Amino acid sequence: MCRWAAWSGAPKYLEEVICDPQHSLIDQSRNALSCKTAVNADGFGVAWYGDRETPCLYKDVRPAWSDPNLLQIARHVRSGHFLAHVRASTGTATTRDNCHPYTFEHWTFMHNGQVGGYDTVRRRLDNMIPDDLYRHRAGGTDSESLFLIALAYGLKLHPRAAMARTVSEAEAVSKYAGTAPHMRFASAWSNGETLYAARYASDRFAPTLYYRKFSDGVMVVSEPLDEAPNCWVEVQQGHMIEVKNGTVTEMAFVSDEELAEVAAV
Repeated sequence: MCRWAAWSGAPKYLEEVICDPQHSLIDQSRNALSCKTAVNADGFGVAWYGDRETPCLYKDVRPAWSDPNLLQIARHVRSGHFLAHVRASTGTATTRDNCHPYTFEHWTFMHNGQVGGYDTVRRRLDNMIPDDLYRHRAGGTDSESLFLIALAYGLKLHPRAAMARTVSEAEAVSKYAGTAPHMRFASAWSNGETLYAARYASDRFAPTLYYRKFSDGVMVVSEPLDEAPNCWVEVQQGHMIEVKNGTVTEMAFVSDEELAEVAAV
């Protein structure tokens, strides 16, 4: 499994998340605590928003702790909205195109989890991606499939319901032809203004998801960056959060009404 962190708030140096905390993302790449895989060394990536509408993206296949360019970028780049990820592959190759986050236009997506039996159901998932989006498929992960399917289902207009429909249908595909666990999903996605994150699983072992409110913004993480007592709030399984202008709204991943609305897209 992977580890990730996202920030939405006042501009902050990337190193304040990636490098500085007691249990920073780089520390988690070697010593993760809240998942089966303690080492997340199959590449990394960070996407940040600046003066332009679309995000800047830097990623590579080295372990995060060993890339001097990442440390330099993290020390000098400030952003009020960024998403960072360290990867532990669940079976696909360690290549740059398979590293998170993924971007399309002004959207960014990163994921911790898996679609069960992905090697069996990959073609079925790819068939859910329309041609105009499939040409943007650069890698071979289930995570990238989920992102492109969500875009096809209207992520721009329905950022919650489109993702929920994607997860629901990918889970159904796995249940039909894949291997349990059929869905493990802890993900963050953003348009540069609003940050969304959701936690879901087809069993009771959903990947962890937390957030913490600061005076100048909100941090959303797959596991806490420090041991500050009573500061990190765990998102319930089957729930999601929406972060905008320093406000966190927690809700069920999606309602039946929203699923019906986005099904018409």
